[in-house]
Amino acid sequence: MDEVPGDVEMSIFDHLEELRMRLFYSLIAVIVGVIGCFAFVEKIVKILEVPAKGAKFLQLSPGEYFFVSLKVAGYSGLLIASPFILYQIIMFVLPGLTRRERRVIGPIVLGSSVLFFVGIFFAYIALIPAALNFFISYGENVVEQLWSIDRYFEFVLLLLFSTGLAFQVPVVQFLLALLGIVNSQAMLKGWRYILLGAAILGAVLTPSTDPVTQSLLGGAVLSLYFGGIGLVKLSGR
Repeated sequence: MDEVPGDVEMSIFDHLEELRMRLFYSLIAVIVGVIGCFAFVEKIVKILEVPAKGAKFLQLSPGEYFFVSLKVAGYSGLLIASPFILYQIIMFVLPGLTRRERRVIGPIVLGSSVLFFVGIFFAYIALIPAALNFFISYGENVVEQLWSIDRYFEFVLLLLFSTGLAFQVPVVQFLLALLGIVNSQAMLKGWRYILLGAAILGAVLTPSTDPVTQSLLGGAVLSLYFGGIGLVKLSGR
């Protein structure tokens, strides 16, 4: 189990050449994804505007919507190309892994990918609507809701991807347990620090300052942490 199957000696230049090709393929995938998303960017923009019910968007400077379209297409293309990029990373590191490590990398990669997309979905259906409803209802009798389209999409895209990253907590816990750095009992004992850390993480990762969004994200991270403890316990660590 600790042997490297098909072990082949390669020089540093061979490794660098393979890395260059993997990066080139990944870049091509991102470019294709961005171009494809730009062709349907109007539909993607309308989907991302759905949570902002009751608000109107303004173009405050010439070309603002065009640059927003590029930004949305860039994020969307990167998201679509991410499975292929992940595949290239795995293929690059796979020859140096033992049989035991190869048995673990599959579930870790799959779990990380699923949690990332679940985090994006959670942000779209829960965090973004909660934050927008808070801001809309707070000043609805005083100001008319006219928002800069650039600021809105900066808020939405940042919240989507930061939530996806925050949902990687169980994967990090499993890796730490796998490396023998910490076990499930130690994770459970440190719940007070995690409670504080989840509150700080919610405040840092959310681009808004409203308590609703921060509480939802912090609560989700805390739930994922305890779910990660259960996962580590089931793995026997």
